[in-house]
Amino acid sequence: MAVRSQTNDARLTGIDSMINRIIKEWNVPGITISVVEKNKILMAKGYGVKDLENQKPVTENTLFAIGSCTKAFTASLVSYLVKDLNLDLDAPINQYFPELKFYNNDLTAHVTVRDMLCHRTGLPRHDYAWYSGAMGNRDSMVRLIRYLEPSAPLRQTFQYNNLNYVALGRLLENTYQKKWEQLIEEKFFSPLAMKRSSTGQISGTPDFAYGYVNKNGKLQKLDFLPATLNGIAPAGGIASTAKDMANWLLMWTNQGKFEGKEIISPDFYKQAISSQMIASANLPSKQMPDYYFFNYGLGWYTANYRGHYGVGHAGNINGFSAFTSFFPTDSIGIFISANQNNSEVPRILHNLIADRMIGASYRDWNGMLKMQANNKPVSTDNNSKGIKPSHAFADFSGSYKNEAYGTIVIKDNSDGLTGTFNRWNLKIKHVQYNYFKFSIDENVFDGSEALTGEFTVAADGSVTSLKMPFESSVQDIVFTKQVSTSQLIKVDPKQYCGDYDFNGTIAKIYLTDGNMLKVAVPGQPDYELLPVKLDEFAVKGAKGVSIKFERDENGNIPACVFIQPNGTFRVAKIGSGRVEGAGSIKKDNRQITAINDLAKYVGAYNMGGQTVNVYLKGASLMSKIPGQPEYTLVAGNKDEFTIEGVSGYSVKFEANEKAEIIAFILFQPNGSIRAEKK
Repeated sequence: MAVRSQTNDARLTGIDSMINRIIKEWNVPGITISVVEKNKILMAKGYGVKDLENQKPVTENTLFAIGSCTKAFTASLVSYLVKDLNLDLDAPINQYFPELKFYNNDLTAHVTVRDMLCHRTGLPRHDYAWYSGAMGNRDSMVRLIRYLEPSAPLRQTFQYNNLNYVALGRLLENTYQKKWEQLIEEKFFSPLAMKRSSTGQISGTPDFAYGYVNKNGKLQKLDFLPATLNGIAPAGGIASTAKDMANWLLMWTNQGKFEGKEIISPDFYKQAISSQMIASANLPSKQMPDYYFFNYGLGWYTANYRGHYGVGHAGNINGFSAFTSFFPTDSIGIFISANQNNSEVPRILHNLIADRMIGASYRDWNGMLKMQANNKPVSTDNNSKGIKPSHAFADFSGSYKNEAYGTIVIKDNSDGLTGTFNRWNLKIKHVQYNYFKFSIDENVFDGSEALTGEFTVAADGSVTSLKMPFESSVQDIVFTKQVSTSQLIKVDPKQYCGDYDFNGTIAKIYLTDGNMLKVAVPGQPDYELLPVKLDEFAVKGAKGVSIKFERDENGNIPACVFIQPNGTFRVAKIGSGRVEGAGSIKKDNRQITAINDLAKYVGAYNMGGQTVNVYLKGASLMSKIPGQPEYTLVAGNKDEFTIEGVSGYSVKFEANEKAEIIAFILFQPNGSIRAEKK
């Protein structure tokens, strides 16, 4: 039976003053900390403040993010797949999760669950692909894996990759038909009495810590896990308290049992804390002859720490730094989290406390790690006179896209180039010829992340792409410059949208919220249409295939021609805008506006400073508000729509005297809001 109350231990004498001195020295707002041994919680306590502005103290029940310490939870969930469904860790994951594809067929056919658990798939981090917010939900993050270039053969090199754990989270969800968050609650939070722990947002809870970054000598608040990053939770989304994490550690220091009940099977427990992949040589040195080997198990690192077998994992996520460890043969566990971004303090305090607990001689970890921090290279600008770029700055402006990394938008302002990279703002400075320095203008970054990118130019002199070294171990990531459909063809791209009867198969042409035309054919992926000239488009990804739209004497589009290597096919448009009954048809006793009529509502609307995008998805009219899921608009009376699945809300579009849509009104239970079309 675990003793829940905190006990006094001579090894922890004077620890309060030591902790307070170190967090003050490193300018850390607060920390939460727990220490367990065998079946006892020796310490579960908070220090400093969780809220700088209001100076609210940290308690043992204050929620702190634990970052990548979450991976041990996700790995432990996989143990239930082994136990309940006889999942083979060494079978290709594609056997259980066919939707998961890698960069090439060889990886897709051979990567196993174990490979993903211990980071040996050959994929480097590619963190900017998800951290920039290019992909929000879990499915989107899994889909982008197929576009990520590996930098090593399978099982040759340890390379940490967060998306491995997102994919494992989706494998769990698909198998159990439950969200990862629900599985964590059922398998761990509930049986371990981790009553205050969270798998997502923490700001709505009664007792939580704000995250901070030390920037330009000042602590600044950071948002923890923005809504656009919720999909990453299986790799780093858990937040917990000192008291709750003490119970998690008691389970690990008791061979997978808590209060006598088995939580993790003995076999998986042994595999999880055993070396599965060499992470680094970590040879002993004169300075530290008793710290050597550094490997990875299943969600845990392993090492020899001062003659004791140590298992642990660090965690860093917006505004928080954490460290969780235990010594299996000593039955000692330690958890620390600080509400400071990329802080050395959790590692310093962990080592100082661990040394006390195992009876090791004193070592000045604070001084050693401070010296390392002070010796980090400082980024410097090259002030030498550079060769002018090949083009005027205005020629570099535009939208640049990569399938995995998302979109970089470059703008030419009076004082030079600026831009955005998905959810981040960019500062851009010319370096040399077509090379520019890109730094991310957000609090979480300090300038050390700045990279030099290169604009490339085609033989005809046009700017065609931007190459960025976002992942140093692979070739530069190429962002292809996009040609705006409306800019090239000089007509409203909504005119092309509609259903086309392709020999009995309905092909749908629609406009995304990014103003991009796509064609959807049943049984095939959606293809992007690249403008070639007026009314003519190439089908991206389909070699030799193009579409040419026909126009009648009134400028309407009655059909299009699919030009393919095996022939040319004329395809008639269904519902060209002259449908009887005020442009609508009956279906299931409700009015559904024909897809061609729906196109007039498509566009961006300004609603109280937020941009609401209305767009077509197949035959459905959709709307998207930043930070919220997409909603389906269901047609009712003329220009009026209800919102599917949202009771009491409706939308009415407004038109001017030319029948052009200029705004909409959102009716809510507590009032209405008008949004003008941009």
